[in-house]
Amino acid sequence: MKSALLIIDVQRGLFDPLPHPYEADAVVDRINQLSIRAREAGMPVMMVQHERLGSALAHGSEGWQLQEDLLVTAGDIMVRKTTPDAFLRTPLAELLVQHGVSRLVICGYATEFCVDTTTRRAAALGYPVVLAADAHTTHDKAHATALQIRTHHNATLPDITSFGPEIVALPTAEIAFQ
Repeated sequence: MKSALLIIDVQRGLFDPLPHPYEADAVVDRINQLSIRAREAGMPVMMVQHERLGSALAHGSEGWQLQEDLLVTAGDIMVRKTTPDAFLRTPLAELLVQHGVSRLVICGYATEFCVDTTTRRAAALGYPVVLAADAHTTHDKAHATALQIRTHHNATLPDITSFGPEIVALPTAEIAFQ
């Protein structure tokens, strides 16, 4: 089963301003560990970047750029998006087919928006998903801390069975690329 690593919205405009996302540095480090292992196994690494006109995430702006500590190589595949769903109005589905991908490993930002929506859409499209349980993050919200949000999603997304493909949440150290 060929996997692809999908790194969602690890961008300067989301990671640099204070307060930083929960465990921002540790999350980027874990994402880097995953990307190194994926590349070594010959699996595609896909960087998804959110963009919104007139905001800190305007295409090409400083905030739109990938986070400075994120390891990026010339062989990585870049995908631009404008909604929380990395598949909607993007070439992602076509790219996965072109690369023969049959499973996704998902990590990045924001747990309750883009990570959640893309995970659900991937499963709905027939892709088994491994959610990197300690390599996605968000900011604290008025109703819940970022840790509570991440814990909630790690527990509930794998409970969704109606799509058919399995969604599992695993720590970075347990995720293998074969």
